[in-house]
Amino acid sequence: MIFDIPERTWRRWQARARVGEPARKPHPRPAPDAAAALVDKHAAKHPAWGHRKIWAMVRHDGHVVSEATVLRRLRDQGLILPDQYQRERRKAAFADEPTGPDQVWQLDFSEFETTSGGTWRIAGCRDY
Repeated sequence: MIFDIPERTWRRWQARARVGEPARKPHPRPAPDAAAALVDKHAAKHPAWGHRKIWAMVRHDGHVVSEATVLRRLRDQGLILPDQYQRERRKAAFADEPTGPDQVWQLDFSEFETTSGGTWRIAGCRDY
């Protein structure tokens, strides 16, 4: 065993590679295939929705599917923004350093529940 796999497996992969086939065949994906029509329907109808909202609507339609399956399907179809999209947008917004006050503001909102049943809402604001 050269690569910590059985030699027979290695030889089979080599034989497939020689004739131009993929070394491993793709694993069956029954969950994404079964939910594909519903996921595509909701994604086409509401392109601004994220995978969690589409997942909830697919579940509401009566199909049992995981969030990860919906996310994978949307990524495969190119229907969802990349993970770093918001970060890249923020970086573009701060490409030029502010040169004075009142050019860039940052707001943050937090909400805390107290033990007596009340709610505290706090907002912070910063001027760069």
